[in-house]
Amino acid sequence: MFAGAGLLVTAAMLATACQSSDDASGQSGDSSFSAAAADDKDTTSGSSAAGNSHSNAKSSDTKGKGTQDGVGSGADVGNGERAQVRQECGANDISWSTRAESQAGGYILVIAKAKPGITCVLPAALPTVAFGSDGTEAGPAEQAVGQAITLGKGTTAYAGVNPKTTKENGGKELNSIIVGVGADDPNPVSLPVDTITVDKPIVTNWHTSAADAVPFDGGTDQ
Repeated sequence: MFAGAGLLVTAAMLATACQSSDDASGQSGDSSFSAAAADDKDTTSGSSAAGNSHSNAKSSDTKGKGTQDGVGSGADVGNGERAQVRQECGANDISWSTRAESQAGGYILVIAKAKPGITCVLPAALPTVAFGSDGTEAGPAEQAVGQAITLGKGTTAYAGVNPKTTKENGGKELNSIIVGVGADDPNPVSLPVDTITVDKPIVTNWHTSAADAVPFDGGTDQ
């Protein structure tokens, strides 16, 4: 009887041992599959990340060569590269205003700001200011041409116009002036002013300070 019981116990122990071995083998197989899947996932993620990084770098490089803030599309400098070229301002790129000033016997301060989203350059040249139906132009109030000014991002340019430099009575009575960015500007604008008498007018260069745009008669004789 004890022998039979011993055999049953031995058989049960062997069955338990086999089951434990099978369970361990199953767990080992599951772990190997999970590790392999993790490796595949890491490899796929790495490839995706590398691809995204390359794509982002390419996108960033392309953006650096494009149009920004009203900057021109660029000039070809060879080897597939393009250099940014800032566009020259036209009158229609600018928000204009005028203000009557009393200094220097009285003059008109012309104020120029780039329209929102535009960056452009006022060239180192005298503004074109004309009066009346006959297009009388203002001469230079300064002996030297000023520097180019980039409008945009808060920069404002000023030019001072003295409509009458003669001491004698007489002249044309007008209430507007025509302003262009250089003589070749295709879109000059008409700006309202108080009634003025025009006789041998002069205009300053563009300045970034209104105090520098007072039109003293220091230019060439007209």
